[in-house]
Amino acid sequence: MKITAVRTVLLTGPSTNDPFLAEARQLRSAALVEVEGEDGTVGVGETYAGYFCPELVPAAVDFFAPIVIGQGLDLDAGDESIRGAIHQLWQRMYRCGNYWCRVGFGAAVLSGVEAALWDLAGKVLGKPVYELLGGAHEPKLPCYATGGPSNYPPERLAEKADYYLNLGFQGLKIGTGAWVAGEGWYEPRGLQETVQFEREKIERLRHQVGPLIRILVDGHMGNSPAGVWDLNTAQAVLKALEPFDIFLFEEPLPYTDPDAYAALVKSTAAPVAGGECLSAPCEWQPYVSRRAFDIGQPDASWVGGLGPFLEIARLFDADQKSIATHAWGAGASLMQNIHAGFAAPNTCILEVPPAYGPLHSELIGDSFVMEDGFVLPPQTPGLGIVLSERVKKKYPFIPGSGEFNSVPGKVLNDQLRRS
Repeated sequence: MKITAVRTVLLTGPSTNDPFLAEARQLRSAALVEVEGEDGTVGVGETYAGYFCPELVPAAVDFFAPIVIGQGLDLDAGDESIRGAIHQLWQRMYRCGNYWCRVGFGAAVLSGVEAALWDLAGKVLGKPVYELLGGAHEPKLPCYATGGPSNYPPERLAEKADYYLNLGFQGLKIGTGAWVAGEGWYEPRGLQETVQFEREKIERLRHQVGPLIRILVDGHMGNSPAGVWDLNTAQAVLKALEPFDIFLFEEPLPYTDPDAYAALVKSTAAPVAGGECLSAPCEWQPYVSRRAFDIGQPDASWVGGLGPFLEIARLFDADQKSIATHAWGAGASLMQNIHAGFAAPNTCILEVPPAYGPLHSELIGDSFVMEDGFVLPPQTPGLGIVLSERVKKKYPFIPGSGEFNSVPGKVLNDQLRRS
């Protein structure tokens, strides 16, 4: 199967159908990569870079395209041979962009190209991608509703938790601080106020949902619009939350100091998780070697692809640690992480956007199946993604619709970009 074309599709659409998440974010952008085979089959992948800087993605994809176009995948040679061929193409692209793609944006764009190759192979062979990657390690995996900010006042947050449980989730994740409708972000100031605010919030939530529901907390310190915690603050907050049996605390610190993460892990019984901002496997090494996370959170649409995702998962597995997928891209990103999560030997939970919007539902159809709070292995060939011409026309890209932290001179404002 020769590859005849590689192209980028940029889209903009409603961020979510979740009324609580929509209070804070109404639009989302997405960057999808199409890889076409000589028989007309089109594989589709997504790079999470399209959520933040979509305008940059097409040029990077065009840079890599000549390395892939004209190359062949011997789809009759067996799964191991296919894995080797896709890995070889990935290595060529990675080496070609050595100066700017070892980590960060370049590696993230490779995630979309690599995933599209897997999707193409799976569609032609009639196999789900996780089977090509070696098969599912579990018959089902638990998942949680990624809830974004803590909508306030507290009564509003209680409604939010009930909403997710009524959707069938047995776990939910909320952020530190609060989002107050009509007012915006609230972040407590000072150590004492921060500890008290977070403790009281999680104590109320635990009392509401009972002991069996998984509660996850997200510090967003890898990408916080309102400043970040220092080690002392993170230690005090996590210590205060220990009595409430949280499943994990995500990103309690920025990624500028792996030693601080390692010190935090040693100082608390609350599981420390992180990694959504870390890209290629080499960027994970300082954290793995320092045992800086109890749970790693790679994103298959950011770390370079499904192959690099599994490489990272194996690093944690060798240290008897688990991984939890990160998945806040659009529909292809979600499915890339589900397939990678099933193919990894140590996935403890999957992130799922609740009540997801059309840039999910109109791409994945019925490929995603959740029952009783668990995700089942997808049965659709490839990644289970269909990118139709109708969807491309229905959700045209709006320049400036990527998400970023507002600073003087560049302010994020969904209201100005609503279509």
